[in-house]
Amino acid sequence: MTSVHCIRIHTEAKLIMKKLSHKLTLPADVAGLRLDQALVKLLPEYSRTQIQVWMKNNEISINGQPVKTRVVVRGGEQIHIEAIPKSQPFWDAQNIPLNIVYEDESLLVINKPQGMVVHPAAGHREQTLLNALLYYAPHLKNLPRAGILHRLDKDTSGLLVVAKTADSLKELTRQLKKRTILREYQAIVTGKFVSGGTIDEPIARHPILRKRMAIVDSGRTAITHYRIIEQYRDHARLKVRLETGRTHQIRVHMTHIHHPIVGDATYGGRLYIPKGVTPELRDILRQFHRQALHAYSLGLTHPVTREFVRWEVELPEDMQALIRALKQDEMLSNTK
Repeated sequence: MTSVHCIRIHTEAKLIMKKLSHKLTLPADVAGLRLDQALVKLLPEYSRTQIQVWMKNNEISINGQPVKTRVVVRGGEQIHIEAIPKSQPFWDAQNIPLNIVYEDESLLVINKPQGMVVHPAAGHREQTLLNALLYYAPHLKNLPRAGILHRLDKDTSGLLVVAKTADSLKELTRQLKKRTILREYQAIVTGKFVSGGTIDEPIARHPILRKRMAIVDSGRTAITHYRIIEQYRDHARLKVRLETGRTHQIRVHMTHIHHPIVGDATYGGRLYIPKGVTPELRDILRQFHRQALHAYSLGLTHPVTREFVRWEVELPEDMQALIRALKQDEMLSNTK
């Protein structure tokens, strides 16, 4: 086993103990929103949860008076925030190779391999993308989540953007909330398609199976667009574009329309092998133990140059091998 060099990086915010301070006048275009919603729009670098905590702790005032979460604003109010940022846990910096597609002073674009967890969590405290980033660029310890803007599931491969400065993180977070960051995937799914389409179904935590997500009427808005790249005998290769970014969104949505992603043990149900397939395809399907999903394209407005930039990477070899086998099976079935 390859040894991994670790450095202990202390990211505990309380060592700094420096209060943040914001004074602002609410613009007219936030009229009718709750104050927490308005502040998330105006200060996208902070989460709504964090803002609500500050309200409960009387760290946010409106026109000089402490305010609670449910206040609806009219525009023109004077807002003052005096708060201590949420403390961060300890994370190890680990010398883990990164596939860097692009880098400048403002951001990093990384091609994440399948099998890598993005952020430390219970059961995955090490060997994550965040651990690798802290070793590669130690100053990222000063940014929330080390500048990681969005996530990919452990067994989904592909492109991620990481902010390298606080200003870049603020601007890219704003773009993410405005849904102007382009995130396109390729997926190999079961079944036949006549055309592409859009799935607009809300997603939330499964009410019983808490490690899973599900279509829930009271869930958060989730919109997925898809079109056909190639149709095989009993599978299809799709281009999928996210309009929103909910946990497991593509996997949940494709299962919802009865076209689960190949290899998705969580949402795909029993392994599906069509009758009469080639031995090669049968073997690959049996051995494909991760969802056949790859974030191949990423586009955004550069936070400094203000130009729209886009990156694209090839599919990983396991998905390419699956596609070759599907094409061969399709060709042979047409000659019978």
